[in-house]
Amino acid sequence: MVPLQEEFGWSTTVLSAAVSINLVLFGLTAPFAAALMERFGIRAVTAIALVLIGTGSALTVLVNQSWQILLTWGLLIGLGTGSMALVFAATIANTWFVKSRGLVIGILTAGSAAGQLVFLPFIAMLAQDPGWRQASLLIAAGALAVVPLVLKFLKNSPADAGALPYGETAPYGESAPAGEALPQSPVEEAGPRSNAAVRALQVLKRASRVRTFWALVAGFAICGATTNGLIGTHFIPSAHDHGMPETTAAGLLAVVGVFDIVGTIASGWLTDRFNPRILLAVYYQFRGIGLLVLPLLLSAEVQPSMIVFVVIYGLDWVATVPPTAAICRETFGADGSVVFGWVFAAHQLGAAAAALGAGAIRDATGQYTYAWFGAAAMCTVAAVISATIRKHGSSRETVPASAAT
Repeated sequence: MVPLQEEFGWSTTVLSAAVSINLVLFGLTAPFAAALMERFGIRAVTAIALVLIGTGSALTVLVNQSWQILLTWGLLIGLGTGSMALVFAATIANTWFVKSRGLVIGILTAGSAAGQLVFLPFIAMLAQDPGWRQASLLIAAGALAVVPLVLKFLKNSPADAGALPYGETAPYGESAPAGEALPQSPVEEAGPRSNAAVRALQVLKRASRVRTFWALVAGFAICGATTNGLIGTHFIPSAHDHGMPETTAAGLLAVVGVFDIVGTIASGWLTDRFNPRILLAVYYQFRGIGLLVLPLLLSAEVQPSMIVFVVIYGLDWVATVPPTAAICRETFGADGSVVFGWVFAAHQLGAAAAALGAGAIRDATGQYTYAWFGAAAMCTVAAVISATIRKHGSSRETVPASAAT
């Protein structure tokens, strides 16, 4: 963000708008991407998503007007990232695994989130010397280089590999007879071969009747606001306001990414063993405490207290994903992946609103303090909402995945 401001003189609000468009599309694409993965396969959707990311990053080097950054970084990259990201993790877990789904989602989510943060110091160095265009081209090359690997090695389902989902046995505990196909997983059976957009909207219609869905939407919107929207977008500019070099601030976010791997995998393990609602409440409340003290920690030098903050925030960064996905699966059954896509859309809408709002606060007041305090208050709200979500099986609100529309 800072190199573009320095070269073109664009305001924080303009660049925040590009980030907001990216985050909105990132989120709104997710439920349709989940349905597309059911219809056309994980491999095809993932490959197309990577091409969109590569194209958007490559075209960014040609921009010289503010509307063009909205098109490349906002539209193309937003569509690409939204077509895989966290719905990819949920779909893989629900399709390939019966046991340890929470742990699997934790591992895949950790990889996704950590990748966004761990490479920041290197990208920040490139953005400074030789320049942001070279950094953007590197991102494009990385995305496009993965496409052949996806097409060659990524399987759509266990049936493609002649296997059952991990933890599942053949019906009645018997092995599949020789020469016969192994039975499909419940997710595969539930995935209708209908129009993906229609399926996504039908699932939304069913889910919208369930109170748990709206509780997850509210909590995850706050989650997005306090991760991608605020810290992911504005931590580096805020640290820069306090005299900290951009590369140093990017290095701190990289530390968040490293500890995010540990925290999210641990969250997945915990989700397989404990009430995901309580886990969510704890995660949100700890995050709120961190945001409350952040304005006191920012300075030109990295103090030990800041290291403690980034470690704790890293452990909590996307630890909310495994328990949220688990509640979606528990409540909505085979519709769980698509429902999670809609919940994730709320996550990104919250992130987009926070990115734009924090940018406007910075332009109006010259600092981010009110944004940090407001986010801390929202985390407390999310903790209360999460703790009061009704448990599946004890509520009359649950709508079966096969319910008629």
